[in-house]
Amino acid sequence: MNLSISYKLTEDLFPYAMNSRTHSDEQVAQIAASIMEFGFTNPILVDEKNSIVAGHGRLLAAKRLKLPEVPTIELIGLSEAQRKAYVIADNKLALNAGWDNEALFTELKRLQEFDFNLDLLGFETDELSLLLNEVDFEPASEADQGQLDELDPKWVTCPHCDSQFDMREVE
Repeated sequence: MNLSISYKLTEDLFPYAMNSRTHSDEQVAQIAASIMEFGFTNPILVDEKNSIVAGHGRLLAAKRLKLPEVPTIELIGLSEAQRKAYVIADNKLALNAGWDNEALFTELKRLQEFDFNLDLLGFETDELSLLLNEVDFEPASEADQGQLDELDPKWVTCPHCDSQFDMREVE
């Protein structure tokens, strides 16, 4: 299969009506930010009728950015079953990948040293915080842990008699 990139008008591309992958406004904004930072580096895959096979989110981002044209690769010769299957496989196969957490941590730290905007990577703020915090395995002092015998009462109500009990006192 000879693949080549051609630019097509954004308005001439048609989303696949049965696309089962969804794109939130937040994710489309992330894709748009990525396009602004890195360029349109991943062409939209289309069939012979300009129906999108892969790249629905990229098309939404392009429209948000008011891009008049986008890079595409036309997939010629796919059967209807192959086209339908690839729409799903393209998304699911990417989700099946994992992370080398040590390598990811190292790369994130290097990007921080470059003062690079890590928000452009697509991770949620909480995810980045967890990824970048090194775990301290040193045992905490008794003062850090608090006093276990000073726990707050854990009140429960009996559903039969409406009596209340402190679960700390129930054995």
